Amino acid sequence: MIWWRKSFAALVLVGVSGCVIAPPPVEEFTLARAALDSAKAVEAARHSPGFYHQAEESYRRGKALYEDRDYETAKIEFLKAKQAAEKAENSARMIRFKNGEVL
Repeated sequence: MIWWRKSFAALVLVGVSGCVIAPPPVEEFTLARAALDSAKAVEAARHSPGFYHQAEESYRRGKALYEDRDYETAKIEFLKAKQAAEKAENSARMIRFKNGEVL
């Protein structure tokens, strides 16, 4: 009878450990959105379209994954979006500065 209890306890432990999920990446979500907004403010879509569209695409994928509760993958996409948006913003600022535009 003791083997039954041990087997049941092991099955419950395995079942419960499979239900543990990562916490939602709220901070990464927010920072990615803020980085995209900053890039948009300096017209990065016009001056640095490659990085800007890469950021938008990663943000969209991250948002979809977030809604599907795939938080680990969503976090990675939000980090990619943030990096690409920052590159787009910096590139756009540099291009505008070289062209003599005032920010």
